[in-house]
Amino acid sequence: MTTNTGTGTNTDIDTATDTGTARRTALHAEHEQLGASFTDFGGWDMPLKYGSELAEHRAVREAAGLFDLSHMGEVWVSGADAATFLNTALAGNLAVVAVGKAKYSFICNERGGIVDDLIVYRVSETRYLVVPNAGNATTVAAALAERAAGFDVEVRDASAETSLIAVQGPAAERIVREVVRIEDRARVTDLAYYAWLATAVPIDGAAEIDVLLARTGYTGEDGFELIIPNDRAVELWRRLLAVGEPLGLIPCGLAARDSLRLEAGMPLYGNELGLDTTPFEAGLGPVVSFKKPERFVGREALEAAKVRGPERVLVGLVGGGRRAGRGGYAVHAGAGADAAGTADDGAGDGAVAAVIGRITSGQPSPTLGHPIALAYVDPAYAEPGTPVQVDLRGKLEPYEVVRLPFYSRQK
Repeated sequence: MTTNTGTGTNTDIDTATDTGTARRTALHAEHEQLGASFTDFGGWDMPLKYGSELAEHRAVREAAGLFDLSHMGEVWVSGADAATFLNTALAGNLAVVAVGKAKYSFICNERGGIVDDLIVYRVSETRYLVVPNAGNATTVAAALAERAAGFDVEVRDASAETSLIAVQGPAAERIVREVVRIEDRARVTDLAYYAWLATAVPIDGAAEIDVLLARTGYTGEDGFELIIPNDRAVELWRRLLAVGEPLGLIPCGLAARDSLRLEAGMPLYGNELGLDTTPFEAGLGPVVSFKKPERFVGREALEAAKVRGPERVLVGLVGGGRRAGRGGYAVHAGAGADAAGTADDGAGDGAVAAVIGRITSGQPSPTLGHPIALAYVDPAYAEPGTPVQVDLRGKLEPYEVVRLPFYSRQK
């Protein structure tokens, strides 16, 4: 669902207000005290924004944002067969991931459809942490448990007892360095992207908080994700705020997270990814490993899909006007700005332009100042520079296919 939140930007986050049955994170009371407005997301009552989502978006691009991501899942896979098992259960090659590193992967069904996209951390030679999306955590845990039959592994869903806090933005490293143990500060600086380390956060008058600290994120900025037990989440949240606020850090909700990930060209499950989507359609084919020997679930279907080629592909679209295309809006063939017309009378020449795809996510880009969108289109129209048109409630507006991401941070 797309909703206007009244601050000049829009979001593709579902903003249903009936959250009476939604689950709450360990930080829910903190969000209430900070004046957050909430939304149901993946069955969780999550902060949508605390004030202006535009200000939150800009804070992440210019300084830092603090996110509660405790709705995400945490599933531990342990045992002598852990690597072989995950190579059978998931599409990527997890056996080659070194201890201390992480890898983005998919869990697929037999048809090659994406059950979920997830991150897998290798904690030891025989232990991994799988982090699925919020709405899919239970499904992924159940699928892994079912697929574990015959392997010497234990699958344990620790989602209900685990919290995840993210610090994202140019000041993220400075903030995280300040809160960890002094002896670990250099390790934070040296930590590579998609790598993790075990550290601790000292708390005055209390025991240190043991943290799994990963240099990962979903905003297009440098950042860290901190995984901790629920009963230490409030202490860590407050400590990060205390250290980060003088550096420009502010708490951020799902609205800013959505606009940030869209600018970074990152797919969202339920929008760009789903059971009806293969990794090849989403432009994420390299994540799938056919070199590993394991017959992972969906392998045959994905091998055939690779040979066949996708019938649609995910592309970026940029509009020259002010109106933004939203999820579900039709994409038509087009010839540029001079072809604008109405969806009823075609592109101004009496002919209705062919529908060649649909937008999955779209809104005005706070950073770039123009409309952007992700869309699945016919491969014939996927080349960057191709002019297309988007049906904006009956009027065809010119857009152009561009390379992703829309925004890349300066390193």
